[in-house]
Amino acid sequence: MFAANPLSGSKSEIYDELERQARGLFAGERDAVANAANLAALLFRSLPDLNWAGFYILRGAALVLGPFQGNPACVRIAIGQGVCGVAAARRASLVVPDVRAFPGHIACDAASRSELVVPLIRKDGVIGVLDLDSPLLARFDDEDRQGCERLAAHLVAASDSF
Repeated sequence: MFAANPLSGSKSEIYDELERQARGLFAGERDAVANAANLAALLFRSLPDLNWAGFYILRGAALVLGPFQGNPACVRIAIGQGVCGVAAARRASLVVPDVRAFPGHIACDAASRSELVVPLIRKDGVIGVLDLDSPLLARFDDEDRQGCERLAAHLVAASDSF
């Protein structure tokens, strides 16, 4: 049995521990949906001040809701729209300190104030995004971006395609 609990320490130490736990969760499992579901739960239960953690998976020209933890969410997001769609189009992570100041932000949950989106990349192509939301302004920083990029890379490497 695995139990995810809030972690303490520096952000660097927290992300190192999350990486260790994610590797353990992925060990021996190649199913992308199962691995993404476990990573969403791990992040939601372990990181403070989140109100949503999950994935959108690329399906044609849209990102479609995948495994997540939190309130029900928007089901489809067009590439280039909202924080998730822009991150996917740019193939680059986005740290948004105030989502209300982001042009074209899609408000799936009115309580969300800041967001971190990390593209999932396989063979130079985007296959989806990891999306974290917080009810706090400026919840995410460059350390969060780097830590989540490492976790996203582990997920992609440990999983068969969605």
